[in-house]
Amino acid sequence: MKTVIIPIDFSETSLNAARYTAVMLSGKSDASIILYNMFSHDDEFELAGTYLESLKKELLAKGDKTIECIREKGEDLIDCLEKLSYQKTATLIVMGIKGKSHLKQALIGSNTLKITTRDVCPVLIVPSHAEFNGIKNVALASDFKDVENITPVSYLKAVLEFFKPRLHIVNVNSEIHVAINEELKREREWLREQFSEYNPEFYFITTYDFQETIEQFVQDNNIDILITIPRNQSFFDTFFRISATKKLAFHSSIPVLAAHE
Repeated sequence: MKTVIIPIDFSETSLNAARYTAVMLSGKSDASIILYNMFSHDDEFELAGTYLESLKKELLAKGDKTIECIREKGEDLIDCLEKLSYQKTATLIVMGIKGKSHLKQALIGSNTLKITTRDVCPVLIVPSHAEFNGIKNVALASDFKDVENITPVSYLKAVLEFFKPRLHIVNVNSEIHVAINEELKREREWLREQFSEYNPEFYFITTYDFQETIEQFVQDNNIDILITIPRNQSFFDTFFRISATKKLAFHSSIPVLAAHE
């Protein structure tokens, strides 16, 4: 049984993440959902329970089989989530992002970014207006450096098994001009072997603008989820940088999956 945890604070952002996940897992008998709420004051306990049960009833109507509601008093959401993830052997945590904020500002100032820096389990970041329309194409953005040590193969396969998508592995590199070197070939072959059941397609794109290139790649290949393997917070600061004239292609429609080894 694969367990998916969805933190709920009853904001529209978290509710949309829950609804997206419910449709995503609808009909999958090997998946269970945990709706999790952390409250700060004792007088919030009953109300939180009422709201969680109402949401559970809504999500069950979408076809999900197993939904558990958990509420607990706490002060640090990330510590509580980390503990719960280990207790439940979670496959995935799903969290939303604020729809009215710039993506960078929303992530860096929120618990969503913080949980992605913990080595817990993959975190699916769902844009506030995203609607689930199937997962047919998934892209893994890789720098093709030390992939054997930093690629969370088992974590990623556990998520990919939900959908059996086409896997696109893309490298954006300003130093590739004619042909890829032997080092990149070795990294590519290791990734090909690890994800062989998904028949991965590889792309090496020469450009100096990572963000714009990824945006275009997502559009051109009808990508439904973009996977990242953040090495540190500075990665997110670069990756989720918002242009004054252009928003990210996935800002309003495509979730981002962040996973550590």
